[in-house]
Amino acid sequence: MSALDSRDTDLKKDLDATVRARGELGEEYDSALVDSFLEKVEQRIDDTVDRRVRRHLAEQRMDHARGPRRPGPAGSWADRFGLAIVSLVLAVPLSAISGALAGVTGIVATWLGIVGVNVAQAVRHKPELIAGRRDSGRSARDD
Repeated sequence: MSALDSRDTDLKKDLDATVRARGELGEEYDSALVDSFLEKVEQRIDDTVDRRVRRHLAEQRMDHARGPRRPGPAGSWADRFGLAIVSLVLAVPLSAISGALAGVTGIVATWLGIVGVNVAQAVRHKPELIAGRRDSGRSARDD
């Protein structure tokens, strides 16, 4: 017999006892008997909810400890597009600030940094952008 069956049996016994007590004590004790039985039912519900919450929290902790189940593809088109948009949005105020502080030299340095970040990101996710050109040049000569 499982724990759930045991609790169901206990609750049925309590209900039977409450009904018998009502028959013996009379209607003047109905409210007290019903309140007593409802407290037992409420306690059972509370115990069930607590157990489910603890189980859910334990599952969440385990999921968090294991890390993400399905990591997104590194360097997806959306990631690269997002970086390009952020770079362009930040380029305007950075150019204005660097131009005001260092003139044309500051603007050139800012844009070299922006381009460098985007190139580094592209090469990181597609190394063949640099290696592919060298390899394709060699294979054409080797043929």
